[in-house]
Amino acid sequence: MKFFRYRRPSLNTLLGVTRAKKRVRKALGLNVLLAPFRWWPNQKRLAKRALGYESTLGRLLRLGLPKAGGGCLLLIGAGALIVCAGWTWLIW
Repeated sequence: MKFFRYRRPSLNTLLGVTRAKKRVRKALGLNVLLAPFRWWPNQKRLAKRALGYESTLGRLLRLGLPKAGGGCLLLIGAGALIVCAGWTWLIW
């Protein structure tokens, strides 16, 4: 398992400033007050998660293969080649 998911942490995260801010917001009750405004973004995130948008395969399809010309086309072509090879194997 990776320690950090996508990118390097900021200096504030490393120093603990972000965590302290979150504690203060929670203690003051700001999270509960602002929760209704986060409803729609949360619904979008849950729908994307259910569709597999943030899975490894979904990320690969969105971004294409790294350092490859054609990106997603190369991945689709490789998949089609594998499928065709499987069908020809079944025919023989």
